[in-house]
Amino acid sequence: MAESAPTDSPPTESPVATEAKSESKELAPEQPPSAETLRKVENYTVLDKEGNKHPFKSLYAGPDSTSRVLVIFIRHFFCGSCQEFIHALSESIKPDDLLRLPVSTSVVIVGCGDPGLIDHYHKETGCPFPIYADPTRKLYADLDMVTSYALGERPQYFRKSMVRLIGESVVQGFKHISTGLMTKAGDSSQNGGEFLFESNDGDEKQVTWCHRMTNTRDHTLIPALAHVLDSEGKVLPLNN
Repeated sequence: MAESAPTDSPPTESPVATEAKSESKELAPEQPPSAETLRKVENYTVLDKEGNKHPFKSLYAGPDSTSRVLVIFIRHFFCGSCQEFIHALSESIKPDDLLRLPVSTSVVIVGCGDPGLIDHYHKETGCPFPIYADPTRKLYADLDMVTSYALGERPQYFRKSMVRLIGESVVQGFKHISTGLMTKAGDSSQNGGEFLFESNDGDEKQVTWCHRMTNTRDHTLIPALAHVLDSEGKVLPLNN
């Protein structure tokens, strides 16, 4: 598909966005990263809202982590498309429901912008899940997530028009002029994806399922994601 003009982007891009570049991709969107790749990235740094550093592995295999952890990589922190997805996810799948699954599960969000925008993202989306930041985008690059401005089809989780989403994205950026974060939401060409970490018979957690976005509106649909986590539909709402 030919690429379209940039969408859901803040007025300018983050100065840290050039630190990692996505090269030509070898993995299919649903092909899990290898154990070797996970060993490579497990100690990459992610930042919490206070700017404190954490190894990436602590998000899915820390002492307080659940048996399964779904790590969702979003686009930049002003991206209206991703905000629509996280808002829909937060309404449909609750943290307590995830803990009630036969395999206790939790969700963690990772964005590619400045950690100073994490509180903003919580407020805009109503997200009940912890959020971290990878402003270097090293995780995105080495987990083979792509950079693209291609729109793709309008997803089921959209409630607003693209015109409204783009307008709101720009407004969010201008609201952060005084904080110095207007240009630090992240690279507007960076796409994300979903990675499910779980262990097999007590082994170290590996990615057992994943989906890399192929365009800016390509997060996994909520019913499909619920089916991955709860194939029998006993807890999660598969038909939302």
